[in-house]
Amino acid sequence: MTTESAATAGTTEKQISLPLSKAIEISFRSLRIRFWRSLITIGGIFFGIAFLMSILTSASINEALVEGGSPQVRALLEQKGADGDSATQQVWLVSLSLLVCVVGITNAMLMSVTERYREIGTMKCLGALDKFIIQLFVLESTFQGLVGSVGGVIMGCLFMLISMMTSYGWDPLVLFPV
Repeated sequence: MTTESAATAGTTEKQISLPLSKAIEISFRSLRIRFWRSLITIGGIFFGIAFLMSILTSASINEALVEGGSPQVRALLEQKGADGDSATQQVWLVSLSLLVCVVGITNAMLMSVTERYREIGTMKCLGALDKFIIQLFVLESTFQGLVGSVGGVIMGCLFMLISMMTSYGWDPLVLFPV
């Protein structure tokens, strides 16, 4: 069966695909073209992850301070009611944070696909495979997710560490869980 006869039968034996490096290049170009919209998506991921990390960092530091902090710090923690029994509240806050991140990312990807249906149609008319188009969107969302997540983790940890240091002195930095 030749390629031509296979094409008339509705299938093709050999399909052309672009290398991954070209897909990455196209994805970066697309992110640059839609810079402000991408920045909004990255910001949503950033703040969701920063909130999550601030909650987790706060819980870890509080636990470390209760176990090994100075007597003055333990007294301050008891006055504030942060004695380590807030696990249920933390689970709800973490769940809410993750839900906000998932909804934000899903909404951003749906908007991106809806906004670019003409571009997708043009690529399909020029012979792009479904696999390649999906690969472009997955790469774009991966880049946005990585930038937002790494930035959010760093900012959430630093913000909460600085906040705890203003309340309890150097003990949070000394006892910071690694």
